[in-house]
Amino acid sequence: MAADDSLAFPDGPRLELDEALTALLAQAEKVRGTQGRLRALLAATQSVVEEIDLSTVLRRIVEAATTLVDAEYGALGVIAPERDALEEFIFVGLDEHQAAKIGHLPFGHGLLGALIADPRPIRLTDVANDERSAGFPAHHPSMSSFLGVPIRVRGEVFGNLYLTNRRDGADFTDEDEQLVAALATTAGFAIDNARLLDLARTRERWMTAAAELSAALLASPTDTAFDLIASRIFELPGVDKVTVLLTDEDSGRLRIVAARGDDEAQLRGLVVDAEDVCAGTVLEDAEARIITHRADAEPDVLLIADETGTGPALVAPMRTHARLWGIVCIAREPSGRRLTQSEIASAADFVSRAGIALELAVAREESQRAMLADDRSRIARDLHDHVIQQLFGTGLSLQAVAASLPPGPEAQRLSESVEQLDDAIAQIRTVVFALSRRDETAIRHRILDVVAEMSGSMRRPAAIRFSGPVDHLIVGDLFDDVVGVTRELLSNAIRHAHADRISIELAVDQGDVVVTVDDDGVGIGDTPRRSGLDNLGHKAQRRGGTFTLESPGEGTRAIWRVPLPSTATPRKDDPA
Repeated sequence: MAADDSLAFPDGPRLELDEALTALLAQAEKVRGTQGRLRALLAATQSVVEEIDLSTVLRRIVEAATTLVDAEYGALGVIAPERDALEEFIFVGLDEHQAAKIGHLPFGHGLLGALIADPRPIRLTDVANDERSAGFPAHHPSMSSFLGVPIRVRGEVFGNLYLTNRRDGADFTDEDEQLVAALATTAGFAIDNARLLDLARTRERWMTAAAELSAALLASPTDTAFDLIASRIFELPGVDKVTVLLTDEDSGRLRIVAARGDDEAQLRGLVVDAEDVCAGTVLEDAEARIITHRADAEPDVLLIADETGTGPALVAPMRTHARLWGIVCIAREPSGRRLTQSEIASAADFVSRAGIALELAVAREESQRAMLADDRSRIARDLHDHVIQQLFGTGLSLQAVAASLPPGPEAQRLSESVEQLDDAIAQIRTVVFALSRRDETAIRHRILDVVAEMSGSMRRPAAIRFSGPVDHLIVGDLFDDVVGVTRELLSNAIRHAHADRISIELAVDQGDVVVTVDDDGVGIGDTPRRSGLDNLGHKAQRRGGTFTLESPGEGTRAIWRVPLPSTATPRKDDPA
């Protein structure tokens, strides 16, 4: 044996040692890679659980899952309550411009729908070769490898994670699936916490708004109540359009009394058929209705529509035990998410509270009107029982003094003072009548209403005097003629004569009804347009009466006189 043969090693043991070292190095590399992925999972988990806003949590989940398995594209589809489609789709990897070119987001058909129907992980080498694939729309980026994992919240599937195209070109592995499934478990807890917080915040916002609205309704006139309700709802997050509808008393249709949104100016005052709008269904049983996004819905002025269909909405009755005050429709854009259960419950409660607050506001106004009516009645009694009697007594005393004086300036002045007292008594009686309880069938109240309506632009209101039993004898179609004649003469004095002082007297005198209007305006002159005055003359002639105008220059006196109908009889319900 040679001297150096004792130091040689056999080839077999040397090869075994090399293989062992290589395997050890590979195992160490695998352990290091696994540790790196576990650290990535821990980082992804931390990024998901540290945020509490639900929309931010959902986006963080997609971003973390995409980073965790080094995917090019990722998305999270939130499943609708009906469990048949996606109601929200959060994506990463595409910018807004690319998404806009693709068009509407997925509804949850094809492969995405398969994960909804059977919520178990799906891992594919090529999406296009799977029989469940529905294909891609135009301008959609190319996608090959696919990994889908469900996200469960309290045992119920909330949504699904969709990941495509590993950046290294390889397929998704079993390890990728396990990592994403672990992330999905953590994401479920984060989503649950965010949903609970979102529920609390939603309820707080709606309850605060309801309290503020109740205070505003009780402090404001009820004729602005519906605008207040619509405005307060419109200020809340996630509300794109609000309409408030009432039943139109004349036609039985629905009338939009308040609206907020892009087309609010066109909607206010619009009258629609109940069967043409979603609010009509609420009239049947006064129960709230949920309107989902519909691609084939009929046009509805209460909803928001675009080329994809009509957006989601809530229609709620504004009612109390006593009555249905109205219907409120809260709508979102078609691209907006569906109303959550917390939003639905909070909005319905808000509308119900608004109805209660409106009923309290109406009761407050009625109470104030009753108090005002009592005060007016008391003032009327005091004027009638004390002031008029004192003036009447003073007039009698002045008449007695005037009778004892020889004819002359002093007696003349006393007689004029007595006439002024008579005029004051007549004016006070008109005021007493105006302060008394309203009677829509009384000619006095109708004339007072006409004068109040048309004298708003005048510096001083027109003076009114009634003489004789006008309320007893002016009835039927004569009632309407007298009101129309008074309105026309007063309008002429204000608009054409530009009068500063106007006096109106309605009298029953020796079997005739006489309407006299005096003004200090510019007079009639030679105006060519006399159609209104000619019409008054025709009305008087048809009744066998006359219509005369006295206009010496400045000022005009118009006298419309017609005989009382032979069938006119005093109203039995009027005092003598």
